[in-house]
Amino acid sequence: MRVLVVEDDDGVAQAIVAALSDHGYRTRTVGRAVDVWQHVHDVDLVLLDLGLPDGDGLEVLRRIRRIGGPGVLVLTARGTERDIVRGLRLGADDYLVKPVRLGELLARIEAIRRRLPAPGDSEVAAVRIGPLTVDPAARTATVDAELLDLTSKEFDILAVLARRPGAAVSRQEVLDAVWGDAYLAVSRSLDVHVANLRTKLGTPGLLTTIRGFGYRLGG
Repeated sequence: MRVLVVEDDDGVAQAIVAALSDHGYRTRTVGRAVDVWQHVHDVDLVLLDLGLPDGDGLEVLRRIRRIGGPGVLVLTARGTERDIVRGLRLGADDYLVKPVRLGELLARIEAIRRRLPAPGDSEVAAVRIGPLTVDPAARTATVDAELLDLTSKEFDILAVLARRPGAAVSRQEVLDAVWGDAYLAVSRSLDVHVANLRTKLGTPGLLTTIRGFGYRLGG
């Protein structure tokens, strides 16, 4: 299981990493909210402190849930009932107040692990939309069984749209899912990526732009 530890206190972060590594977890750490987004698609669970130097951890939680990200266990010093209820309502899978006992932390992580989709579950199953097949697990896309040569970003955009075939997906949702907090710097390039993707799909009407809103994959 891959775990991202979001904690600005280096001592606390290293203690958590050491404990998780001893129990077979693959871990990485970041100390700022802005650094979460380059890793969030590559992990199964986020251990999230709420008191981050560049933003509120609850906003990080909200954005992770908006993009349908990994499991989230809030691990923070904020222990009021209001904080706990708010964190859980925003989508945290669990909420622990520091200081926490190692045994309890490992047990809570294991409980979340049992609830996460396993490889081969429907959330990672291939999606077929007309002649197009998108396989998120293998990160491949084919049209009429011909493999498409997509860049990483083109595939990420396609995968976001393929989660909701036939539905209108906003630009904001695509930007949040693919670029996270970096989206302001790359917003204008989204149209370029989509145009290239549409050309590579080579099927008129398969990927459409909804003026003033976003995009639709399939009818």
